[in-house]
Order: sequence, then structure tokens, then C-alpha cells
Amino acid sequence: MNVNSIPEKEIVIIILYISCFFMIVAAAVVVFFYFSRKKIIQKEIEKVNLVMQYQKDQLRAVIFVQEEERKRIAQDLHDDISSKLNIVSLNSHLLSTPNLTETETAEITKNIINLTAKALENSRKIAHNLLPPVFEKFGLHAGVQELCEEFESSKAVKTHYVNEIEFDKKNQDNHLHIFRILQELMNNSLRHGKATEIWITFKINGGVATGYYKDNGLGFNSQDIENQKGLGMKNIDTRISFLNGTIQIDSEINKGIDIIFTF
Repeated sequence: MNVNSIPEKEIVIIILYISCFFMIVAAAVVVFFYFSRKKIIQKEIEKVNLVMQYQKDQLRAVIFVQEEERKRIAQDLHDDISSKLNIVSLNSHLLSTPNLTETETAEITKNIINLTAKALENSRKIAHNLLPPVFEKFGLHAGVQELCEEFESSKAVKTHYVNEIEFDKKNQDNHLHIFRILQELMNNSLRHGKATEIWITFKINGGVATGYYKDNGLGFNSQDIENQKGLGMKNIDTRISFLNGTIQIDSEINKGIDIIFTF
């Protein structure tokens, strides 16, 4: 058919139909991309909200742990240091009592010296729990060595510690998180797991600093999420996130616990 034979009116109608078709397609494409973009933005918002919620939960856990630690320190100071110093004060006033015999004076003085020594020793222990001097002076490796020695001094547990990493003292803030993680794990092994042996190893695995922790305690069902929701585990998870690391916990009842964490 010759195009010239088609009436001009029909050509205009065809052009209009084609134009309308392309406009509809264009509108459909715009609508599609609009809702697709909206959906993507919505997912991004949800992702950001989840991250923010996770960070809030972490912050709450950190604050809660700090408050619990402050309460424990306050309790130690009140029950131990304060009570001993009160007795020292009472004994000091007794020294001003008239007509004291030489024996009585010597006994009161001896009590004051003994109580003062005990208060001083306990204050050192409290300070040590806050930040061990060995850790502060010589770093994580020495701090973990001393921690293992302290646990072994109880005669209740044997520790096996191997370190293949050269820790840089410039990263001491991060190392403190690792130290606290081990403290928590070892306390759990002894208090809840009734473990008699603990193994701790640090080494580089595939270019990543990795910690391995194991005990021969009672263990638990690590597949049950409820077993990993305690305050201690929340504290560990929070510290691992500060280290931008990961943690994997494997345990079965009566088969101890195996933990691998990166930092």
C-alpha cells in the first residue's frame, strides 16, 4: 500500500495512538521505577533502623554492665574497706582512754595496724580488678598470664595459655576488651561450668587475629538461643562488636565449651 494513499486524517490518528502508547509506556516505566525506588528506600530505612536499634541495645548493655560494676565496687568499698576503717577509727579513739595499761595500748595498736594492712590489701585488690597493673605496664600477654596464674592459685582449675601474636601496646584500649572477655569466660567456666581445665590460644588465622577458648566444664546447648542471652554473654557480644570482630560458640551438655573470636 502506498503511504501517499493513506488519508492524512488516519496518519494523524496513527501518530496519536503511537504517541499515546509511548506515553503510557513511559508513565508505566516512571511508576515502576518510582515504586521500586520507594521500596529500596524503605528497605534502606529499615536496615538503618535495625542498625540503630542494635547500637542502642549495645549501649544499654554497656551502661547496664558499668552500673553493675559500680554497684559491686561500691558494695566492696562499703562492706570491706569502710567497715575496717570504722573499726580502726574506734580503736584509735580507744587509745585516748585514760589509765590504759601498756598491754591494752599494745593490743589496740596491733589491731589498728592489722586492720589497716587488711584494708590496704583489699583496696589494692579492688583497684587490680578495675585495671590490673601488669596489664597497664606490660600489655595484654602479661595480663592474661597473670589472670591464668590467679585462677590457678585457687587450685580448682588448670589453665593452658599459648600466644603467637605480638600485641602492640598502642592498641591497649582494644586489648582491654579482649582481657575482659577472657575474664568473663573464665569466671563462667569456673562458676557455672565447674571446669577443671581451661585452654586459651591467640594466633593469626588467615591474616586475622583470632582467640580460641575452650574448657572441659558442664557445657550447655549452644543451639538454644536463650542460653546466650545472659548479661555475661551480652557483655561479651558488645565488646566483640567494639573490636569489629566475630564470635562463634559451640557447646554441648557435659562436653565443655569451644569459642572462637576474632579481633
